[in-house]
Amino acid sequence: MKHNLSQMRKETLCASTLLKLSARGAKEFSVLFMALFLFSCEYIEDVLPDKDPVDRADKIQPKGPQPEWAPDIDPQMLAVIEQFQSYNVVPYPMLTAEQAREEPTFHDALVDLLRENDISPEPANVAINHMTIPNGTGNELLVRTYTPRTGTSPYPVIVYYHGGGWVITNLDTYEASASELAEKSGAIVMSVAYRQAPEHMFPAAHEDAFAAYQWAREHASEINGNPEMVATAGESAGGNLAVAVALMAKERNVQLPEHIVSIYPIADGDIESPTYELYENALFLNKALMRWFFNLYVPDWQTEERPLISLVNADLSGLPPTTIINAEIDPLRYEGGVLAERLAAAGVPVERRVYEGVTHEFFGMNALLEEAVAAQKFAAMRLKEAFKE
Repeated sequence: MKHNLSQMRKETLCASTLLKLSARGAKEFSVLFMALFLFSCEYIEDVLPDKDPVDRADKIQPKGPQPEWAPDIDPQMLAVIEQFQSYNVVPYPMLTAEQAREEPTFHDALVDLLRENDISPEPANVAINHMTIPNGTGNELLVRTYTPRTGTSPYPVIVYYHGGGWVITNLDTYEASASELAEKSGAIVMSVAYRQAPEHMFPAAHEDAFAAYQWAREHASEINGNPEMVATAGESAGGNLAVAVALMAKERNVQLPEHIVSIYPIADGDIESPTYELYENALFLNKALMRWFFNLYVPDWQTEERPLISLVNADLSGLPPTTIINAEIDPLRYEGGVLAERLAAAGVPVERRVYEGVTHEFFGMNALLEEAVAAQKFAAMRLKEAFKE
């Protein structure tokens, strides 16, 4: 308080001096006015709190030691994992899909951790709406749109697919990813509530994903979007769908996406890869959980070759420019690298980045993790570049 009063007295004296000297000429007045303005700005910055949650996240620290499977994990990333572990969630593979959907998620852990530390992230500056579209089965497919409140329509459109192994989670779980992507890219993000296994096994989620993409190509104007400027994006199982939809579009002679953003995609059916072994017991994804996902969505995954699942074995030629984002501490990291190599070998422009110290599901944690902020900016930059071409 003493410091603030001292600053205020200085400001008052400066103002008084300014009035006395103002008659000496406009030039002197301008110089003093600018000095007082800059002084006042410094004072304001000194007393106002920093509003950026990420800048205040350092106060959130893990309570226990680093796990054996991640000795170099980011402290805030570990804090989220510890929060999740505090719920004593029964491992999903020990539950039915219906039971697992009722359990807390990584998103719940993040929200609770922020709340406990009095951090209230600023929501993305977007308008949110819901609608249903046909999916070719006689039923309707729920989609949630995130429209930037800045810029002018028609906006580019990003058809976005959430993660969850084609089995669990929903639009709410991944809202941070979708909304931030909309704000940062200046595009409408259309998040798709595709059908899930085991109630709807392969290729149900893939067909829903394609139906949403095709709808965007034909009806984007109905949501103030540009049907000639459509990209796909997604995380984990959704990262798989983002690429698979492009493969389906190529096969069905539908216009391809302008760009693909595939975030830690499921790109292979091989759960014996080097990073599967390295992060066999990791969170938020591990070998047992991935096996459970495969068994529920693609029961014959170990005996049948399916290019829409094992993207690394698909004919990738002719696909649009692609961005791949991986987390370092993730069983899917290795196959993300293989997918990038196969795309490049097929002549597809591809850029891949691996973010260190973070795990699967980090992308939507921009309220806490600097790596998430950086990854979102990178994805948005790549999309904006594609939409300009």
